[in-house]
Amino acid sequence: MTSEQAPPDVRETTPAAFALEDVWKSFGGVTALSGASLRLRPREIHALIGENGAGKSTLINIATGVHRPERGRILMHGREVHFATPGAAAEHGVSVVHQERNLVRKFSLAENLLLGRQPLTGGVVSYGKMAAEARPWLERVGLHLDPLAEASSLSPGQAQLLEIAKALSRRCEVLLLDEPTSSITEAEFEHLRVILTELCNGGTSIVFVSHKLEEVYSLCSRITVLRDGRNILNDVPVAAVSQEEIVRAMVGRHIELFAAGGRRNARAGAPRLELRNVSTEFGHRGLDLTIRRGEIVGLYGLVGAGRTELARSIIGLGRITGGEIVVNGKPARIRNPYDALRHHRIGYVSEDRKDEGLILRHSISRNVGITVWQRIERWMGWISDQRTRPSVEPPLQHLNVKMQRISQPAGSLSGGNQQKVSAAKWIAAEAELLIFDEPTVGIDVAAKDAMHRLIVELVENGSAILLISSDLREVVQLADRILVMGDFRLLAEIANSGEYAPISELVMLTITKATRDVEAAAA
Repeated sequence: MTSEQAPPDVRETTPAAFALEDVWKSFGGVTALSGASLRLRPREIHALIGENGAGKSTLINIATGVHRPERGRILMHGREVHFATPGAAAEHGVSVVHQERNLVRKFSLAENLLLGRQPLTGGVVSYGKMAAEARPWLERVGLHLDPLAEASSLSPGQAQLLEIAKALSRRCEVLLLDEPTSSITEAEFEHLRVILTELCNGGTSIVFVSHKLEEVYSLCSRITVLRDGRNILNDVPVAAVSQEEIVRAMVGRHIELFAAGGRRNARAGAPRLELRNVSTEFGHRGLDLTIRRGEIVGLYGLVGAGRTELARSIIGLGRITGGEIVVNGKPARIRNPYDALRHHRIGYVSEDRKDEGLILRHSISRNVGITVWQRIERWMGWISDQRTRPSVEPPLQHLNVKMQRISQPAGSLSGGNQQKVSAAKWIAAEAELLIFDEPTVGIDVAAKDAMHRLIVELVENGSAILLISSDLREVVQLADRILVMGDFRLLAEIANSGEYAPISELVMLTITKATRDVEAAAA
């Protein structure tokens, strides 16, 4: 189905709560949008889909006053509006949750939530009132935390929920969500789905950007697909198009999506990494874990379960307070990520690409090459681009990073392409053990498929993988064994058959039982 096949009478006669028409935008001579349009009806949840770099975030930035369009119009209820700033958009009832989190880490949750709207008593901010106002919004998205706790204490997934709570607290008429579920689990998405449905029924119109097509079908009524800044599918019913048609519209060709399963018969080799009775400063106690050569171990749990904190402890970004880490059969004391890579061949693909995964102002080449500099440096530490390229270019090509040139700043790429670069640097390093923490967060269907194929390829070549993901389908698709984590402890180990329905049910039953046991003990 194409945009021309969508029923024109429906689009023309139904009044739009919010619309962008024939929008054009370029950056530095590169065209980001070429006559793109988006039409949002009252009380509708509308999916906006496209590959990384297709123009989705640019369209949202224009809709919310971050950028001004070179051509085109923004309409609310049929009347043209102009947003010079995000504040102007907010005054018109247009709110956004951006793909990249924009929290003030040293401020409290409540301060971030009510920034610019803090309640005053006698002209002074009232922290008591602020906490009281913030708490219901935090709890509404599942953040049962102290409103006055520092935002720096949040995991990336929790930070994303805080951003959603901020947008909800504005009681907006139009809500644009740019990858709001990239770091949350299916269970947490179900909670969010209920919230968004209630908002929609209450009069809010929602644009929902996601690379998870299951979520689109579950939540959205209509869909618009962008490719290279143009509409390919324009305002068509979700029920009228298949997943295959959506993927073809996104990438311009048919993709035979990867199906794991054949690799599972491969035998795992000797242990690459063992945790023996390990405790950490984050609160883990008595953890035992083994990852073997040639296997993928999935680590799954709800936001706040302690998965990322465990990964950070393994590579020296958190203190081990008890037990021991064993690498290739020998006790290891890992002081930092550099030590993890140099002495133990361990790499870590962080889920927080913006603050940890990349140096955004540096070139793509330098970001990927940083892990191989020691291997290729010449006399007096001199490193040439010519020597760097053979190590840097293959993983970038393998992951199909969309870039103009290898020397451009990593920060100039779309969020999904930044994620690919973050992964590429560890692949270039030829690590023997790779910890992937949310490896496909914010990347499109084709890139996700390429990442999955790459992970399996790495394992087939002898690497060991610890896969941390909030996408349970991804874990079931790839992992040989699944470790379920909750409250900073390992709850169970599940042998993975690759059949999603029974495995997902077993995983969620494990988490539910553990939660009930904790609640019973507290009572």
